[in-house]
Amino acid sequence: MTEPTPQPASKTEPTSDRSDATASGGDSGSRAGAGFETLLGRVVVERGLVSPDELEVVRNTREQDPDASLADVLLESGFMTSSQVDRLRTEIESEKSTRAIPGYKIIRKLGAGAMATVFLGKQLSLDRFVAIKVLPRRYNDNADFIARFYKEGRAAAKLNDPNIVAAYDVAQSGEHHYFVMEYVDGETVFDRISANKRFDEAEAIQVTRQMASALMHAHARGFIHRDIKPKNIMLTDSGVVKLADLGLARALSDKESAEAEAGKAYGTPFYISPEQIRGRVDIGPQADIYGLGATLYHMVTGRVPFNGKNPSEVMHRHLKDEIVPPDQLNPAISSGLAQIIELMMAKDPADRYRSAEELLEDLDAVESGGMPMHARSVMDIATVVSSITAEDEGSEPAQPVVRGGDAQALSMALITGLVLSILANLILVAWVVSRA
Repeated sequence: MTEPTPQPASKTEPTSDRSDATASGGDSGSRAGAGFETLLGRVVVERGLVSPDELEVVRNTREQDPDASLADVLLESGFMTSSQVDRLRTEIESEKSTRAIPGYKIIRKLGAGAMATVFLGKQLSLDRFVAIKVLPRRYNDNADFIARFYKEGRAAAKLNDPNIVAAYDVAQSGEHHYFVMEYVDGETVFDRISANKRFDEAEAIQVTRQMASALMHAHARGFIHRDIKPKNIMLTDSGVVKLADLGLARALSDKESAEAEAGKAYGTPFYISPEQIRGRVDIGPQADIYGLGATLYHMVTGRVPFNGKNPSEVMHRHLKDEIVPPDQLNPAISSGLAQIIELMMAKDPADRYRSAEELLEDLDAVESGGMPMHARSVMDIATVVSSITAEDEGSEPAQPVVRGGDAQALSMALITGLVLSILANLILVAWVVSRA
């Protein structure tokens, strides 16, 4: 794993959108312009935007005006819209970037976002498929963003677990910054949910168990993920589940970053923990457990725990609202699994599972047909009282409702119920004596 010092790109080539357009299309004599126009011509034909004959006409028209680019003529002729040109320009720029990555052959684009483009590639030396994440050139002058990109790669390299996407290399080649990682052939949890396929309990537990195992590994090595969500969980045909995207991962020992990010909410609104929303400095493993709980909730109910008109409203609800019990939305899931989810999503980190190991223990218990242990440590006081009262009256005692907490709270609940029962009996005896 190489660890180069990230450097902003050389300023010898412009990086702004307007400058790119000039270099790519305005000067047909430059290598950059010729390369862009060749690729643009190929792509518009491949995608059926123009026929080969129409492209030839466009090229002839372009030659009559040396100041016009191929993109300009395609726009003026009505073959493309400005948004299509912009989108293709970004794609072609990314494709050209990958040609500068030594030792790899680019096969096709897997996806693109605002922050990076991901390609399917082949590592030539080992003859294996890989995924290659490439930074857009517009970030080349942003030293902070480049540093974050390298931090992601180096964090991933420190983790070696079958349930975490492996990192192979993060490097710089010329002006291009790239991150090479394991290629996972499959779909995400989000893809499955989006196809209106709610997870049944058995499959949801299997996915969550493997994610808990991944978190156990990461937390033991001093890292928190901070962005657990359905889009970052990969499902393979072999049944192996993998955690991806460590873009927000942070070392627990990195106090400098924690203080720099204080007061800022980093994460995805639908799955973010309350302490992340508040921008607390002491964010720990429980934040990942909350995110996994919100993801599990979405998996088994088919809906996110909290929705809203905008991210601010969603995050406010994470802070203030209680979730609708998952077994109320999906009666097919067991009460044990519902209790696990509720404990994972407790508002206060101290009220959640103390570790991914505890979560695994409860998942194993429910999977084997039992009840969770850690999520059963506190009972609803009203239920305890009614249970004791029912026993006094000779009727069938009610079953306790489990909510989660610790052993001390359980003891207090039992003592309170016992005291209330004794007081009730004393009042009854006094009333009988007064009537005698």
